[in-house]
Amino acid sequence: MRVDLLTREYPPHVYGGAGVHVQQLARQLGQVVDLRIQCFDGPRPAPHVTGHRSPADLAGADGALQAVGTGLAMAAAAAGADVVHSHTWYTNLAGHLAKLLYGIPHVVTAHSLEPLRPWKAEQLGGGYALSSFCERTALLGADRVIAVSGAMHDDVLRCHPELDPDRVVVVHNGIDTEEFAPDPGTAELHRLGIRTDRPTVACVARLTRQKGLTHLLRAAPHLAPGTQLVLCASAPDTPGIAEEFAAAVREARGLGADVVHVAEPLTRSAVRQLLSFADVFACPSVYEPLGIVNLEAMACETPVVATSVGGIPEVVTDGETGLLVPLGGDGEPAAPELFAREFALRINGLLAEPDLARRMGRAGRRRAAEHFSWTAVAGQVHDVYRSVRGRSEAR
Repeated sequence: MRVDLLTREYPPHVYGGAGVHVQQLARQLGQVVDLRIQCFDGPRPAPHVTGHRSPADLAGADGALQAVGTGLAMAAAAAGADVVHSHTWYTNLAGHLAKLLYGIPHVVTAHSLEPLRPWKAEQLGGGYALSSFCERTALLGADRVIAVSGAMHDDVLRCHPELDPDRVVVVHNGIDTEEFAPDPGTAELHRLGIRTDRPTVACVARLTRQKGLTHLLRAAPHLAPGTQLVLCASAPDTPGIAEEFAAAVREARGLGADVVHVAEPLTRSAVRQLLSFADVFACPSVYEPLGIVNLEAMACETPVVATSVGGIPEVVTDGETGLLVPLGGDGEPAAPELFAREFALRINGLLAEPDLARRMGRAGRRRAAEHFSWTAVAGQVHDVYRSVRGRSEAR
């Protein structure tokens, strides 16, 4: 069976959770199917990976339109596939077109949903309407929609009630517990200017409203004295968001918070060392279909304090592998200052009880290894491929 994975991100150009997902999934699927990767950002050296660029005629056009143009080349390259599997709106329309062109099944993995990310209108302008169109068209036409969490499954059906529930299945994201494991090294931390002589709370996220970083910065002055908050935040959605974040960092520091901002994208080694060194990992997301980074922290034996939104409660077991904080609002905290204080209170509780934090960290690694292995994820995805191909051949 030939399967074409359609993705915006693929090594070495990976900047978010969807890219990590595709990279790890491809590594496992390549052992059981004839796997081809169709991705953005130009040629790759591997023979099974085709990197596409936006058509030259679209240079200077809206970014969403350029993504659609790249998707047209992807759809053409998918000729000969038995199944196409698209990830994120950037490639969803390409998968849908390949389905129409070649009469083959189209599988969509829903990593997030555009209707639940209205702040992207600020980032994309009219392109947000185009990205929403691409996603909706693909979801309604897909032979199977894979939701990365139970919460995402419910969101898909809530946002698109026309969908047949039988076409939506849950396959959780995974974690490589060999790549992400406790690492006692500190060389990367020193290189990044992170001190190793004080309690540390870490957060690794893209600089986007979805990740709730300004709420964490609002909590920073309430952290226990002497606590270092390390925010690894890069790839801002817009210059405006970057400026807003910088202002929030300055304000938190002005109120006495010890905030270290690492703006450069981290290597895997640096992420592993930071997660292993941190006393607590913080995830203040206001929207999170699952949250791979929480799994990465758990695999490094670090307890997590996170908002109880989306699929996070399916990963972080409250009171066992970390602590969850209600958002208290729909998409944003109804009382931001109260939320910030509650978030800091949970973190401080773990900082004050290191034995409890260590027990939660060990429990988190066990949970990551037992329930979220990429081998299991790939097996479930392969079952989806066989199911939709069988239905297609029966027709």
